[in-house]
Formats: sequence, structure tokens, C-alpha cells
Amino acid sequence: MVFTARSSKKIIKEKGAEPDEFEESVAQATNAELKADLRDLYIISAKEIEIHGTARKAIIVHKALQKIQQRLVRELEKKFSGKDVVIVANRRIMPPTTSGVSNARPRSRTLTAVHEATLDDLVYPTEIVIVGKRTRYRVDGSKVLRVYLDPKDRNTTEYKLETFSGVYKKLTGKDVIFEFPVTEATA
Repeated sequence: MVFTARSSKKIIKEKGAEPDEFEESVAQATNAELKADLRDLYIISAKEIEIHGTARKAIIVHKALQKIQQRLVRELEKKFSGKDVVIVANRRIMPPTTSGVSNARPRSRTLTAVHEATLDDLVYPTEIVIVGKRTRYRVDGSKVLRVYLDPKDRNTTEYKLETFSGVYKKLTGKDVIFEFPVTEATA
């Protein structure tokens, strides 16, 4: 797979693919204020999605590098007012090997590892810590993943919980509920 840099110098697409208008606007928004800080950040794609069940919209930015900056998310949310911005690394899932050689596929390319890393990417920009995960099996056979976040960040991130759920569902197809654990007050 060959990537080529585009006109904005911040968008890297597969050879022959052209960035759309929305991707160009996201790239221009990243160029404006944070030019020195974002020298090594390259965008692979950007999508705007609607969060199911709400009137909210979110912007998913796929990036080529692992380094995420809090400031970038804040600046993009200012530029695209009323929309939540989530930055996720571009990861590939490799199929299981059929030859029986166990080292043909790295652990980081398995379905489970990619979905776990996507979950970590979703909650990272606000420095939320995942304190627990539970899988709930419903009577109809469906699964729901409950992710418990650190309660100290409740005030700053509670409004984004629906966005996290909607983006994770869109990227992986799995249902997830983000919530803060209930802490009992000591008397």
C-alpha cells in the first residue's frame, strides 16, 4: 500500500485517492493555530457521523501517528462548534493464519487488540482512565460492553459519553455503554 501526500500536506491518502472537502477543511483547521506542534501529524481520513438517538454530531479523525494531543482536540472542537472531535489511530486487522504458524500475525493486529486500542484512543484526549470493563450478555444473546471511567473526570467529560458510544459502535459494530462507577459516600 502506497501513501501519497496531498496538497494540504497534512492528508495522506492511498495512491490515487483524492481527499474530499470535509477532509480538506479538517486539515486546514489543524494547520492554522497548531502548526509547530503538529509537524508530525498526518490525517488519513476524516468523517462526520450522527450519534444514534441524539441530535449530536461527531467528527472522527483517523491519524497516521500514535501521538495524540489534547490541545488539538480542543482547537478542532472550537473550529467545528457544536460537534465533538475524536481522534483514532488507523489500525489494521489481519485475518487468522491458516498455515498453523503462530507468529505469522502479530498480537497487535488481532480483532480484539485493535478494538481494545480503539477504545483507548476514544477516551484518551480527555485523559480519562478506564477503571473497569464488564461484558453483559442479554437474554436475546446480544452482548453489551460496559466501560467504567475514572469518576474524577466526570465534570469534564460527561457530555461526551454518548459520542464515545456512537463512535465506537460505528467503528467496530459493538454496543458499548460508558459510565462512571457509583461510589458510596462514607458517613
